[in-house]
Order: sequence, then C-alpha cells, then structure tokens
Amino acid sequence: MHRLTYAELVTRALAEDVGWGDRTTESIFTDEQAEASIEARRAGIIAGIDLAREVFCQVDQQVEFAPEVGDGYAAAPGDVLVRLNGPAAGILTGERVALNFLQRMSGIATSTRTAVEAVAGTKARVTDTRKTVPGLRVLDKYAVRVGGGENHRFNLSDMVLIKDNHIKGAGSIAEAVTRVRQHCGFPVKIEVEVTNLEEVREALACGVDLIMLDNMESGVMSQAVAVIEGQALVEASGGITPERLLEVAKTGVDYISLGYLTTGSPSLDIALNLQ
Repeated sequence: MHRLTYAELVTRALAEDVGWGDRTTESIFTDEQAEASIEARRAGIIAGIDLAREVFCQVDQQVEFAPEVGDGYAAAPGDVLVRLNGPAAGILTGERVALNFLQRMSGIATSTRTAVEAVAGTKARVTDTRKTVPGLRVLDKYAVRVGGGENHRFNLSDMVLIKDNHIKGAGSIAEAVTRVRQHCGFPVKIEVEVTNLEEVREALACGVDLIMLDNMESGVMSQAVAVIEGQALVEASGGITPERLLEVAKTGVDYISLGYLTTGSPSLDIALNLQ
C-alpha cells in the first residue's frame, strides 16, 4: 500500500486514542530511552507492518522502527515482528493504535489464508465483499490480499452487480440488465445475483459476464454450474462457512466470496513488550 492510502487513517486513529495527551505516560516518563519488541502470541499471517511504522512516526519520529518480518510472514508464537528503540513515552503512547491495526489486519489475513488453503486443488478463488468497517475498507481488503485472497469490487462504481432488490425494482433480471446496458453501455461487465436454476437460465439468456449463486445448497450449485457450462464466470456467495468451503469449491464455481473474512475474523494476538 502507498503511504497516502493510510496516513490519514493513522492520524484519525491517534487523535481518537490520544485525545489531549497520554496522561499516564506523560506523568511517568520525561526523556527516558527504552527498547521494546512487538511479538506474536499466536500463529498467524502478519499484515499491517507499515501501519504500525506510521503510528510511531506520527507519535515521535525519534522512535526507531526496525521490522524483523514483512507482511505475509507466517508467524509462530513468540516470533519478534518489530524492534523499537527510542523515547519510552513515544513507544507507549503509540502502542495501542499500532497493535490495533496489526491485530485486526493480521486476523483477516490469517482467516483468508486458512480459506485459501481449504480450497487448494480446486479452481475456486477466495474473494472478499464490501462488508468492511466504514472508512477502513482499504485496510481490510489489503489484508485479504496479504492472506492470498482476491478483492471483489472496492466500491459501487467498480462494476455492475444486480442484486435481488434491483431485480424486484426493475421487475425482472432481463429488464434490470436492459436498463444497465442502456445506461452504462455494453463494455461494462455485469454480474447478476440468482437464487434458483430458473434465474440462472434467465441471466444466461441476457448474456451477463458473471452469475452469483446466492445462498444455494451445494447440490443446486453443482446443477447451476452444469447449466452455465462456461458461458459466464460463477461466484458462490451467502452463508458459506469455513466448514463448507471445500464442498462449495468442488461444485466447480470460479469464485467464493466470504463476508466473514472482514466481519468475523478474530484479531491475532500480538503484544508490545518494553525491555
């Protein structure tokens, strides 16, 4: 990630956490120097090293930030991720915000890597959704990429995705697709969400590029893939748990989109220890 994509996020996070000043740290420390390390307490995929660096840079540029690993590193419990050296006050004031970024992003990367490994040997690729923390989407989606997943559309302007409420409002899949093509033109890629085989056939007849199988049982998914027969890319979505991943992948879908990557991934346990 380019620094410009996250520097302001770090500034806002520090303003939220530090407020008018770190009363505890400023009361105890003046110009004392210290060494510290950021360490993994659980195994997982690390993401967010540059965010942590930016935190300490904004808090106190005298804090030396020396990473031992980079994003994508598969950490074991006890692994040192970063070594810090400099004013103790700067290290402790930036501690929580730096860890919050690292823990959340590493948790998402870890869940994504687990999902990617679960479907290994199939053609299915794991993608995220737009179910992200408002304002932090760029970080959530970056963490998915670090974990080996792919990004679905970043925002509503990226592509056309006709969902159930669009279809209800237009009256049919065909009418919704027609209106989109009249408004956007033929070059734009169109994805349509379907819930049964009848809708699959209707979407195919419209010549769409992608068909999303929403909340389908695996057996019906297999039938849908057979009906589509390579005429469009196929995405599985909705209610797919980690336990169902391989089963869904074996139906022959091209993509599996998982909201839980960014909404349900537990933060990775990472700590900062002052020496």
